[in-house]
Amino acid sequence: MTTVDTLGRESSWEGVRAVVGGLGVSGFAAADTLQHLGASVVALDDGDDDALREKATLLEILGVDVRLGPGSTSSLPEGDIDLVVTSPGWNPTTAILVEAARRGIPVWGEVELAWRLRGEGAAPWLAVTGTNGKTTTVQMLESILRAEGLNALAVGNVGTPVLEAVMNPEPFDVLAVELSSYQLHWSSSLSAEASVVLNLAPDHLDWHGGLDAYAADKGRIYDRTQLACVYNVQDAETERLVEEADVVEGCRAIGFTLGIPAPGMIGLVDDAIADRAFFAGRLSSAAELGSIHDLAPADGEVPAPHNVANALAAAALARAHGVAPRAVRDGLRSFKPDAHRIAEVARIDGVRWVDDSKATNTHAAQASLQSFEHVVWVAGGLAKGASFDELVIATRDRLRAAILVGRDRALVAEALARHAPDVPVVEVDTGETDPMDRVVEVAASLAREGDTVLLAPGAASMDQFRNYSARGDSFAAAVHRLRDRP
Repeated sequence: MTTVDTLGRESSWEGVRAVVGGLGVSGFAAADTLQHLGASVVALDDGDDDALREKATLLEILGVDVRLGPGSTSSLPEGDIDLVVTSPGWNPTTAILVEAARRGIPVWGEVELAWRLRGEGAAPWLAVTGTNGKTTTVQMLESILRAEGLNALAVGNVGTPVLEAVMNPEPFDVLAVELSSYQLHWSSSLSAEASVVLNLAPDHLDWHGGLDAYAADKGRIYDRTQLACVYNVQDAETERLVEEADVVEGCRAIGFTLGIPAPGMIGLVDDAIADRAFFAGRLSSAAELGSIHDLAPADGEVPAPHNVANALAAAALARAHGVAPRAVRDGLRSFKPDAHRIAEVARIDGVRWVDDSKATNTHAAQASLQSFEHVVWVAGGLAKGASFDELVIATRDRLRAAILVGRDRALVAEALARHAPDVPVVEVDTGETDPMDRVVEVAASLAREGDTVLLAPGAASMDQFRNYSARGDSFAAAVHRLRDRP
């Protein structure tokens, strides 16, 4: 067997036999890159649809041994294996990962492989994780960095694989890297220039086996951080993770807060974003980085508090990299959020219809619900081991009614019965069919003028939809059909 721990971008990978588990976006990038470096690669995936067969054909042309179909991932291929690169979605109890651990074979994620393959003078990483807000924050950060004139890219869990960015022939100046708890679990050597855990709340507990393990994997982002570990002043658990991290000597702890910042923090003074962390006079004053109104929606409404928090975190990471205050302001002004994140779909007869399908866990749904005063709440889906009790307790005074869909809707209904028994609840069961036309019909009958009908499911979508985007699109289409009725 070949020892892979010492291999990098300029090394010869000849003689290395690598197994890549899963042919999603990151798995395809890993198989392609390892083959390009000279390794012998076997790629495994239990699926066998048209998209996978197309990827398999491309990889086979390059010389990768691709094995598709049920049973392909039940055991490791025969013979010596030097490295397993796992799909981020495979948890540690997956059979071939257990087998790899038993045989002493290193298991890396695509992010770990990417870190090890950075070349000389590689772009520093500004790394972002958290239960919610990761994608918005890295996209805000990318916008700020570009406003500074830097060749920057948001990568990782946001879409573009980190490995693809690292291997790009034209190097970037800096990368804004979104990392999930899955990706961090399989990473052991990355050393970000600056890093942040935005928040922590129960999520993916079925994958990690419990909240402590989930938090520990999130906290790995802080290990070996070079300049700044950014934490959420309103979330004490994120500060605890910083305190426990093994960082590079001289690395600073930087807080972000929706309140007035103390020295060493970025926060708000009235509506101004104030820097008392990276400003020379921070002990007695602050540098103004912009205003929360730079984030205001087109209709001039005040942005949701959790999006202000995301902006503060992005500003802290950018300032750690040396970005000027002007670039923070200009980057936030030019930032446009992705679809399905508190996106207004329509206003019909005084009722606002909002799509926050990206709220796939209870923490995100709570933040969304707390952005509106009177809500007809559309919720349900795959709960991923979560409880809805705290969410209902925190938001029950805002709920006009609840419309529940999806496999685990009973969990939401039970929490409402325990903690908000006066809130009307309608369960929509359409079997395997898309429930949104019925959801919208019921919501329209329950909503009053001034209310918001809010799709903030607090659960994943894959029981009824391909992904959260498809769920949001279906909701929006049903609302548009309601609006366009004669």
